Amino acid sequence: QLQLVESGGGLVQPGGSLRLSCAASGVTLDHYNIGWFRQAPGKEREGVSCITSSSMGTNYADSVKGRFAISRDNAKKTVYLRMNSLTPEDTAIYYCAAGRSYAFDFCARTTVAYNSWGQGTQVTVSS
Repeated sequence: QLQLVESGGGLVQPGGSLRLSCAASGVTLDHYNIGWFRQAPGKEREGVSCITSSSMGTNYADSVKGRFAISRDNAKKTVYLRMNSLTPEDTAIYYCAAGRSYAFDFCARTTVAYNSWGQGTQVTVSS
């Protein structure tokens, strides 16, 4: 059974950077797309970014394009989200999720495309 654990969240000042990690256990990630989602208080869960199993496809929300970068290391069963130029609007609980991959160059940032979820890690951007 695939299990995901996020880490790397914390408190950072505006303009700062964080790198989130999503570590998998139980099965290999070779056949899974991985998505990063976030949910701020009172708001719906938002798809931030995703990466295909082959790393040939990535997808970013407009709000994070040019600031966030997703990558993966299948040998380490870990997916990363590098977040730069953080703003208070990035404050949220960040979740990673896994879904079966059906296309080598496309992944979706919708929750229905993923069926295994981590417990989340808090990111707070504040001075």
